[in-house]
Amino acid sequence: MTVSKLERLREMTTVVADTGDFEAVGRLKPVDCTTNPTLVLKAIALPHLADAVEDALAWGRGLPGARETVIGAVADRLAIEVGTRLAALVPGRVSTEVDADLSFDTAATVAKARAIIAAYAARGIGRDRILIKIAATWEGIRAAEVLQKEGIDCNLTLIFSFAQAAACADAGAQLISPFVGRILDWWTKATGKTYAAAEDPGVSSVAAIWRYFKAHGIATVVMGASFRNIGEIEELAGCDRLTISPQLLDELAADTGPLERRLSAGVGADAVPARFTLDEKTFRWAMNEDAMATEKLAEGIRLFARDLASLKGLIGQRL
Repeated sequence: MTVSKLERLREMTTVVADTGDFEAVGRLKPVDCTTNPTLVLKAIALPHLADAVEDALAWGRGLPGARETVIGAVADRLAIEVGTRLAALVPGRVSTEVDADLSFDTAATVAKARAIIAAYAARGIGRDRILIKIAATWEGIRAAEVLQKEGIDCNLTLIFSFAQAAACADAGAQLISPFVGRILDWWTKATGKTYAAAEDPGVSSVAAIWRYFKAHGIATVVMGASFRNIGEIEELAGCDRLTISPQLLDELAADTGPLERRLSAGVGADAVPARFTLDEKTFRWAMNEDAMATEKLAEGIRLFARDLASLKGLIGQRL
């Protein structure tokens, strides 16, 4: 029997769909889904969500308060609607993102996360089905530390550095999303070099984080994200989880070539640094010394904030 690379990958790694496209999720059958303002913005343009969008707008028109507050409430309601529908399609969890403009506000991030969990609970979806997605700033990591102690599991995203990953481990985060493709983008632009998958700096970053976590018995799940090609995915076969776009999932499903486990417990452990803890000063200095991580984290927050603003602008027009 012919076996695809996607099937082989699923034997060693939990596959997550990086999309809000319901058709793609139903067809590709990932265990989990992860979404963000960009994906929610795309999802609400789908014809079969038209009724839900109109219902949210009608609900918003009946709300008291300032216009911006109402628009924000409708945006939240739509994000929860998309997440609720995705939760019906996957057996695992749906990541739902805290607003990017709260990335440097610990208290506001905690409050928003609690509100998201309450909104899902009102729809009959327990916290065990949801991951709260938070940008891995120092403030976001501290928010995750608070939430994890309350039993609210978090997905720390926009991770570009070892320092971010280590700080998330210290905070007891349920899951982290270290990025691959965006790291490759930065290094390709900086050096003008074309990288093979085996020497891809994004792949190397995720592999180093995974090995550190396994060597030190850290329970935090490592979920590689932001892929540019299936070669990067193949080099991370064996990672705890990988969140992959429908396009690349389709490519993996169509490819029947061999796929071997690249990440194995114990392999490369001799090069893993000793376990360490970062205080705020050490974390910020490590980020300051890493131009790529600093630039890509800031850019990622700006892009998510831009798409959230676009979503709110669309809602404002239709209200």
